[in-house]
Amino acid sequence: MQRTAPDPQREPDPDPPVGLPVLPELAAHLSAAAGRTAPEPPGGSAPLRAAACGYWERRGLFTPADRVLAAPGAALLLALYAAADGAVVLPRPCSDWYAPPARLLGRPVHLAPVPAESGGVPDPFALLETVRRARMHGDTPRVLVLSVADDPTGTCPPPEQLHEVCEAAAEEGLWVISDESRRDLLHDPHDTVVLSPAEMLPGEVVVLTDLRAALVPACWPVALARFPGTRRGEVLRDATRTVLAGLHVPLPGPLACAVTHALREPDEVRDRIATAARVYGVLAKALHHTLTEAGALCRPPHSGSHLYADLEPLRRPLAARGITESPALESELAPWSARGGYRFGDDPEALRVRLGVDALLGADAAARQRVLDAPDPLELPHVRAALASLARVLEGLGGVAGVGAASGLPGPEGEAYADGGSYGDGGGDS
Repeated sequence: MQRTAPDPQREPDPDPPVGLPVLPELAAHLSAAAGRTAPEPPGGSAPLRAAACGYWERRGLFTPADRVLAAPGAALLLALYAAADGAVVLPRPCSDWYAPPARLLGRPVHLAPVPAESGGVPDPFALLETVRRARMHGDTPRVLVLSVADDPTGTCPPPEQLHEVCEAAAEEGLWVISDESRRDLLHDPHDTVVLSPAEMLPGEVVVLTDLRAALVPACWPVALARFPGTRRGEVLRDATRTVLAGLHVPLPGPLACAVTHALREPDEVRDRIATAARVYGVLAKALHHTLTEAGALCRPPHSGSHLYADLEPLRRPLAARGITESPALESELAPWSARGGYRFGDDPEALRVRLGVDALLGADAAARQRVLDAPDPLELPHVRAALASLARVLEGLGGVAGVGAASGLPGPEGEAYADGGSYGDGGGDS
């Protein structure tokens, strides 16, 4: 178990990614609603929530409108934590937006290491030990946040592993918040099975979806929460809505109109999601190949636009260059959208870093549109140049030189992590 604390050596946040070009159809709906001056009510209006119900029903989750809340993502997660009222348990590593709302509320955050197979969920036994130790320290864990399509690792936990974790959480009386923001961005939907914990334990799970991951532009702050249809779920929903009302951060009316249209998933929206998933898959596989050819350890990505690399095999040559921890590694690899593992709850001294395909898409909207339109994005000169440049930098840092790495062409799957300890044993100071 490890409780998080602010890192006094934390580096400034890098510039946010530009994201994919805005769909003209969504821009038109936003523009058409620009004259609407009234904000959405706390939790979202009836049309928005009804569209969210259809969105979930198409994914196998029957959802009445009174079980849905909509709000900006960070505000929604903060309201959920406040309503649950207790300590928060997170996988290690986990998405960088999970812990900050808990810290703002003064809630203890406990980290449980992920297993060797994938990220997104803690190892079940590590979860139970983390909860036990938290209670020994006087904390009361109330919430486990997990992800069925993980950021930062780009992996999807197997259904059987997910079920074990959810059952362990339920036995300990924890709410499960299932982040399903990236479930539509599977690189190969026929090869990767994603199930929602709400299908396994419907009375214990709140489904959280940040729509910016796939459905709407990255600068449109809107997320959805789906609550269980139980008395306990109603209490949590009402408390969450009360907190949202007190935060005074409603969705802007024009934005809600455009998001409502997107949630109905017309053809152009479905096509964009499918294209983004295909492009992310091609680029992430090439990025994975480049990293593993240089000697890094990295789980093969299956979803989204990120992957998580461990450069521990290169520690000796990296140390010779003064790179001994993830903040320094982040700075060295900043041109490739690098984020040090310490931002995701990982050990700052570990040489782990998240990289994303955003750096391969191009510097402007026109280049990014060319990537979306290309039958094979790896044939585009700016994509090949970015991959070759990364290969040269890794070689210069002490990696293994390889023709395949410089070409950016996909290769072998690479090495998996040898054991769950690769992300830390969960131990640490309180």
